[in-house]
Amino acid sequence: MSFDRLIVPLDRALRTLFATPHTSRPEPGAKLPEGDLDASERRLAGSLMRVNHTGEVCAQALYEGQMLVAREPRVQTLLEHAAREETEHLAWTAARLQALGARRSVLDPLFYGGSLALGAAAGLLGDRWSLGFLAETERQVEQHLSGHMERLPAADARSRAVVEQMRADEAGHAMTAEREGAARLPLPARLAMRLAARIMTGTTRYL
Repeated sequence: MSFDRLIVPLDRALRTLFATPHTSRPEPGAKLPEGDLDASERRLAGSLMRVNHTGEVCAQALYEGQMLVAREPRVQTLLEHAAREETEHLAWTAARLQALGARRSVLDPLFYGGSLALGAAAGLLGDRWSLGFLAETERQVEQHLSGHMERLPAADARSRAVVEQMRADEAGHAMTAEREGAARLPLPARLAMRLAARIMTGTTRYL
């Protein structure tokens, strides 16, 4: 791989981890008033949105790793489209963290590096398996976001609107990957992905 080809992924990594992300779509619920949350509700919403923000950091890295080794142009295009929507999710969750007075996870660089390697490893197995990895990742994220919809304070309508739109987008990514020929991952791989996700969510709620 040429040095020039590594410049763009490096730039994206720095932007994901250290720059303020931007979105082309309006933030869902942006016109809604901020909810009247008590201190415990604000802490809960902040911790859940921190988990979601780190999840989007991981998504950027996963797609970047897959794009580095994708073989077919159609797969590259699909990954690039999904990554753009994940960038919007990154911007939305970052904005919610700021509004809630919560911080980003200090573990973001660690999870970015691990996710980048994992995405590249999935991509090296071939495009069908890479798409399968994408589909399974998005299905698990969709379930995770459904759980957050049950836990977010009812008064935090703005965070709930963000999570609801993210959930719809993730479901769309999974369906697109399946339509394009995604392979079904074996059960051990799916369980390992769930375990890794639990480690991420369990640590970033507090760190």
